[in-house]
Amino acid sequence: MQAAPYILIVGAGFAGSVVARELADAGRHVHVIDKRPHIAGNAYDELDTHGILVHRYGPHIFHTSGERIFEYLSRFTEWRPYEHRVRGIVGGKSYPFPINRDTLNQLYGLDLDEAGAAAFFEQVREPRDPVLSSEDVVLNSVGRDLYEKFFLNYTRKQWGLDPSRLKAGVAARIPVRTNTDDRYFTDTFQAMPLHGYTKMFESMLDHPNISVELGVDFADVRVNIKASHIVYTGPIDAYFNHCHGHLPYRSLRFEHEHLPNVEQYQETGTINYPNDHAYTRITEFKHLTGQKHKGTSIVREYPQAEGDPYYPVPRAENEALFKRYEDLSMKESNVTFVGRLAQYRYYNMDQVVGAALAAAKRLTG
Repeated sequence: MQAAPYILIVGAGFAGSVVARELADAGRHVHVIDKRPHIAGNAYDELDTHGILVHRYGPHIFHTSGERIFEYLSRFTEWRPYEHRVRGIVGGKSYPFPINRDTLNQLYGLDLDEAGAAAFFEQVREPRDPVLSSEDVVLNSVGRDLYEKFFLNYTRKQWGLDPSRLKAGVAARIPVRTNTDDRYFTDTFQAMPLHGYTKMFESMLDHPNISVELGVDFADVRVNIKASHIVYTGPIDAYFNHCHGHLPYRSLRFEHEHLPNVEQYQETGTINYPNDHAYTRITEFKHLTGQKHKGTSIVREYPQAEGDPYYPVPRAENEALFKRYEDLSMKESNVTFVGRLAQYRYYNMDQVVGAALAAAKRLTG
């Protein structure tokens, strides 16, 4: 550990690394620890044994409409333009997802124009008022048949819960379109770090005021910390030793596979399997990176309850439990809590960067 005064940052993912760089640029001495043997958090990527760049913790597709966020990260990486596309397998056939006009025409054998697609949705939707759950969101938008074909079983696999038991915001993240735009995201800036996320993080943490120590669990060293301030990006309930009980998080198991002499395994970067198999989706990394290779590498995602925390589970009772921990965090004047796990929010990457920049500004202000 460094000699005081220094600021300790727990976690070398987006939240921790952005705060570290901002504080270092402001002249503060920063020590970053992470219990994993690498930086970049869940965005960590590396060459697999076959030389293909893969995301170890599932696909991370960068997209934002925040010019400030994109320009900030552009200090640490060049970009490869990339617009993510997803297909959903229903009844053994592949359809554009999120649902758009082409999905309707292909699924139902129709020939709808944009106005016809809007009229179709209006005819099949089941109005819900108030809209409280994810089930309400989807039924209110596209009706029961599309709900059951594309959303119901996928959600059950992903969250281990029926959509009726999840807050509306989960499904509200997925648009429904009357046009033929088959991009998964419509943000202004859509790109992948040209040389990968890990290289971007290496650049971000490359500063004389930043030291990094990996393979260090905060729980093992917290009694010996002499830092003037702590920036904590781990699960907030773990910081307080789960004194109010465990906050529910959803985890994932990743099954990586290399396919030799297969140049392209699937038509788009990600294919969803809402109704078949124990996994939710398969991602082929060469779509994301543009890498040329005679083989290809894919990953299957299996949601599970146990394991590293990835997603806060958005339910009202979980939010109430988080508020109890948040009240405790307000009394920790020398600790800043920031990030998806520390703030128990279903942040996208750009939202984490925004939250981290805001936190750093408060600390340096």
